[in-house]
Amino acid sequence: MKVIILAGGYGTRLGNLTEDIPKPMLKIGDKPILWHIMKIYSSYGYKDFIISLGYKQEVIKHYFNNFDIHSNDFTIDLASKKKKILKPNNEDWKVSLIDTGLNTLKGARLKKIEKHLDADINMLTYGDGVANVNIKDLIKFHKSHKKILTITGVRPPSRFGEIIEKDSKLISFKEKAQT
Repeated sequence: MKVIILAGGYGTRLGNLTEDIPKPMLKIGDKPILWHIMKIYSSYGYKDFIISLGYKQEVIKHYFNNFDIHSNDFTIDLASKKKKILKPNNEDWKVSLIDTGLNTLKGARLKKIEKHLDADINMLTYGDGVANVNIKDLIKFHKSHKKILTITGVRPPSRFGEIIEKDSKLISFKEKAQT
């Protein structure tokens, strides 16, 4: 089972905060939002991630390419350029970083990563929000209802896109207001 994280948006509503880095790389404590999202999924045993990239993707690529440096204490011999990790990280994640385009909408981003997905079940989340969702219970709910899609939402809907539902069935979406 793969976890797809949409991390390609511009984050324009945050103004100067996302001028140099994408929203998923804004920090909560000393770690990016993206790391916290991945940590939640990995705590449930889901460690195979596909990150759909767009705006400022080089920042995310640099972070994961240099993950040991960003996540650990280390010693470097400047003469030989040899590094020794003093406290290795414990993340046993597989992370695929896929360029899905700068101005690509969500559905098209999914289409661009389609060949990397598992045939059975995949999970999709935005790269800019941390939620208190029991992933195990969510998957159990999904499987028990035998549907092609299960979606979770947040309240209040006025600040985010809105899910219109009736009898626990999705009727439509209302996109968040653009500012």
